[in-house]
Amino acid sequence: MLPDRPTKLVPPVLAKMAAWCACLILVGVVVYFFALVIARLTFVALPVAIALLLTALLFPLTNSLRQTGMRPIYATWITMLVALAVLVGTGWLVGARASDEFPNLVQQVQVTARSVQDWLITGPLHLKEAQITSYVDEIATMVNTQRTAITGTVLSAGAVAFEVLASIVLLLFVTFFLLKDGERIWAWVLRGFGAVAPRVDRAGRAAWATLSHYVQGTVAVAAVHGLIMGIVLAGMGVPLWAPLAVLIFFASFIPIVGIFFAGTVATLVTLGAKGLVYALIFLGILIVEQQLENHVLQPLIVGRALNFHPLAIILVLAIGGILAGIAGAAVAVPVAAVIYRALPELRHQPPALPPPSHGPGEDKGPRGDAGGGTGEVPRPRGEGAAPRDDVSGSRGAEPGGSGVEPGSQGENGRRVETE
Repeated sequence: MLPDRPTKLVPPVLAKMAAWCACLILVGVVVYFFALVIARLTFVALPVAIALLLTALLFPLTNSLRQTGMRPIYATWITMLVALAVLVGTGWLVGARASDEFPNLVQQVQVTARSVQDWLITGPLHLKEAQITSYVDEIATMVNTQRTAITGTVLSAGAVAFEVLASIVLLLFVTFFLLKDGERIWAWVLRGFGAVAPRVDRAGRAAWATLSHYVQGTVAVAAVHGLIMGIVLAGMGVPLWAPLAVLIFFASFIPIVGIFFAGTVATLVTLGAKGLVYALIFLGILIVEQQLENHVLQPLIVGRALNFHPLAIILVLAIGGILAGIAGAAVAVPVAAVIYRALPELRHQPPALPPPSHGPGEDKGPRGDAGGGTGEVPRPRGEGAAPRDDVSGSRGAEPGGSGVEPGSQGENGRRVETE
């Protein structure tokens, strides 16, 4: 017999590394092609992803209505109407405040610009008015140069308005049916996994619990954040405080990056409307409130649903932003959290069930009908039983058998025959 010489030529460590590399390459190829498919189907994938987030947010209301005895169809319709009313009311408030306060904002920005111009001329810089005029002219020229690009962007946005409308309709339909028939849809999906359906069920329920906890907690934190900043802006007399508060609310769904963007916009508006002092005050309040949110609100409300290091969040946001833009950055963190919580459940093997306890007066005969002296878990008569892994290597009970091997001995030492 020839010795296994080829395996001896490769060190065991190198062989293990080669195996791991092959597995990683295969997984990378699968993930790459899966990402290509998702990118190709963005028109469908993005509304479905947003619908899952909305379902996780709205399902507690639907479930509460069902527990009162209401039919699922009526509970779902009431939930959808409440959500639509909240969105319409928020949009009306933002639009009304913006149309009323935008002229005031323009006037305040002009006043602030004149005061800044006077300070540049009479202040420590001692700039000349001609220099300032040239800077303003350069900015105006830059804006006029980009006007064509802005107009083209508006036209292209109008061209895809039909696709956006279709995506919204698809989002509403998916959300409606997930709220109404979520359990039935999940049971239908599990049928396709066969023997591994219990593991997939555990992983799916863990992922859903994580997603629900994350979305509901994030909405609560974002609402608190937007409310506090809106009150601060309104107290300072900053125009467009309602739209800025809504912007801060939605930006809070994107960790770290979102609040940086929204805070910058709000600070610039405050600077243009009220001056440098108010802008610095608002920036300080924003920083303090953000620290309280990160160290108090997030741990208390969101808890352990998302236990990621900030570096991991930054990397996940970068990957999501590169693959799908702003929408990808918004859903990247909950997707990563769901995968992180679901994978352990897929690998977890549940422990074997213990034998049932027997009360007094039960028959403990040797035939295994009530867990007799053989110590085996009772098997139903007339049903198939899985093969046993006992030390004697005996076969499992055949369909229709008594659950005890032919020729085996009961606790009286007598041989037990099959029926």
